[in-house]
Amino acid sequence: MLRYLTAGESHGKGLVAILEGMPAGLKLDLAKINQELKRRQAGLGRGKRMQIEKDKTQIISGLKKGITLGSPIAFLIENKDFSIERLPRVTCPRPGHADLAGLLKYGFADARNVLERASARETASRVGIGAICKIFLAEFRIRISSHVLSIGGESTRLAMIKKISEAKDNKDTVGGIFEVIVKGAPCGLGSYVQADRRLDGRIAQAVMSIPGVKGVEIGLGFGYADKFGSEVHDAIYYTKNKSLTCSGRQGYFRKTNHAGGIEGGISNGEDIILRACMKPISTLMHPLDSVNIITKKPAKATVERSDICVVESAGVIAESVLAYVLADTFLEKFGSDCLSDIKDNYHNYLKKMR
Repeated sequence: MLRYLTAGESHGKGLVAILEGMPAGLKLDLAKINQELKRRQAGLGRGKRMQIEKDKTQIISGLKKGITLGSPIAFLIENKDFSIERLPRVTCPRPGHADLAGLLKYGFADARNVLERASARETASRVGIGAICKIFLAEFRIRISSHVLSIGGESTRLAMIKKISEAKDNKDTVGGIFEVIVKGAPCGLGSYVQADRRLDGRIAQAVMSIPGVKGVEIGLGFGYADKFGSEVHDAIYYTKNKSLTCSGRQGYFRKTNHAGGIEGGISNGEDIILRACMKPISTLMHPLDSVNIITKKPAKATVERSDICVVESAGVIAESVLAYVLADTFLEKFGSDCLSDIKDNYHNYLKKMR
């Protein structure tokens, strides 16, 4: 079983994460982890903060000569923009953010106390965790990728760039839809026996926990709504000829994948496919109406440095949280305390499924 905790504020000293449950014997490549952090910072529509921070990981426990020991892995990502003590008080909460709800919940008189932790800056920690999980999954030829499907309703690259430029010129923001694809996941991850063990439910929760994501669908998703069952369920076939299957594996396979690789809360051996909707960033350079929490009088919302569009980087974050869920369910199915034993368990399982 994997579990993690993160800590840190957007403009604090840094971000910290602890990942527990990764087995011993896994070689971690720091360059690959840092590359994932760099991917998160890239993409169309990112703001000036990304020009300041050059996120790099310092792993401070759980390794010896680059190999996992089976003990908790702790890492630190330092913030170059360490300014939390100098930044001004925020008294006009921003619509769309956690500002007002957080103020009321915790009894603060400064939304800075809320936004510093509610900030999507925290996701850098989860990308670091996801990068470690990706390295683990790669040992079993499981690969995760993402791409942008649309931004502001536009689906071609030139039109998406134009939409982002339009939002920037208008001091506005824009959202969109991204897709994540997992290749190589075996049949049998997750379970139907309890609700909280269903793989699709765990994936949906993980992706919905990304700040700004407001909708998730797996496989055909909402496309099921206007179809007959005979049109959408994936017929089952069997072959010993690997060339007949998309995955290049013998055994059971499907010619379609409307289910997105998950049936009954369990991976079925096909590609796992999900899409998510990222709302427009809530901080606007042309702010919306708000209320001053001190005077209770109408005011414009506070303006904070922000991005114009983060759909592409949200896809990278989704890859990471999905990698964590898959690594966790993989260890539930094949788990042991060392990587070599897990590989033995996995290969024996695959032999039984042919």
